[in-house]
Amino acid sequence: MTVKGSGEPTLLNESPTRDDMLARAHFLAPRLRERAARCEELRRLPEETIADYMDSGLTRVAQPFRYGGYEMTWDVLCEVSQVLAAACGSQAWIQRIMADHALLVATFPDEAQQEVWARNCNTLVSASFDPVGRATPVEGGFLFSGRHGFSSGVDYAGWMICGGYIYDGEHRDGPHFFLVPRQDVTIIDDWKTMGLSGTGSKSFTVENKFIPAHRFLDGKASREGRGPGTLVNTAPVYRTPRGGGITATGFAALTVGMARGVLQEWLTFTGPRKSRGVSISALPTTHMIAAEAAAELDAAELLFMTTLRDAMRKLEAGGDVSSQEKATSKRNVAFACKLALDAGTKLFNQAGGRALFTEGHLQRQYRNLLGAASHHAVVWEEAGVEYGAELMKLYQPAHGTA
Repeated sequence: MTVKGSGEPTLLNESPTRDDMLARAHFLAPRLRERAARCEELRRLPEETIADYMDSGLTRVAQPFRYGGYEMTWDVLCEVSQVLAAACGSQAWIQRIMADHALLVATFPDEAQQEVWARNCNTLVSASFDPVGRATPVEGGFLFSGRHGFSSGVDYAGWMICGGYIYDGEHRDGPHFFLVPRQDVTIIDDWKTMGLSGTGSKSFTVENKFIPAHRFLDGKASREGRGPGTLVNTAPVYRTPRGGGITATGFAALTVGMARGVLQEWLTFTGPRKSRGVSISALPTTHMIAAEAAAELDAAELLFMTTLRDAMRKLEAGGDVSSQEKATSKRNVAFACKLALDAGTKLFNQAGGRALFTEGHLQRQYRNLLGAASHHAVVWEEAGVEYGAELMKLYQPAHGTA
């Protein structure tokens, strides 16, 4: 896609900068908003949005250079996703998910990366990380089966990353990741939800399929940021530890972005609104709600983005993210999402009965926000307990002392 005209970004940049990627996101955002209702009706992304993502490279933000990507850091990925999420939560969700999955594939053995991208650098990868799959060791790899859920964007994916355990007799090892081609799965059309319905996060099954050893990624190595792909893809972003608060910042970006979308829709909706002849936008209580919501969202963004940027700089300096830092990041991500949900709910509750009509953007964006804030990676109570336990370790007496 070549975009021309005054003030519009040109998308044919082989080595785009952070500002280039944000310009592309801002350019596409109005298109996503225009397609939001149709996306919800389809229960998957419109074809045009997938084409826009591929043409703009927004799903290749963190993909390796050698496979047509830009090897950008997590903070850039999150900034892009947040811009898109303010326009349409469902469509932004797929951009973030697909870009993250490309990053994860880059940590698999090189042979697996070649299978995914050698012929087409725009090949998309869906995933289902819940480790419900069952892998049995055989010569050269594994036989793999499982029914996997919540696979966002699966309709457009050429490959799937499946979570699962290795079973060898009575022994169970894992959880690990297994890469499965699209032809080896059966998609189940079961994604019928009240929020984020446009993500098309359907289930799929794998029935006793052979997984060669190079399509296996050890879960522990991945959680430590030491997958075998880091030997060939040496950019620091590929050493990002999985499964903790660092990668969960992507969900914070989406959630805060959706809440910013709720705020924008609410402002547009409330500006001309009258109730029984009274201008709602002139009321001091309305001003206070707007101020509180905007402050909560600014605080939420600052909280998770500062945490993320600190982690990226540490990785770039050759360091590792400590368990305390992971717990802190998880805390900040979850609390940022809590702030975003509080802000969005405050706004929606003040919007009155007319906001309930289903043709409006406000209610759709709020329902998407509810879905994003319910993701298991951003549950405040769990993150708070984990962080509190790590914090108290610093103040516990040494073993054997009074």
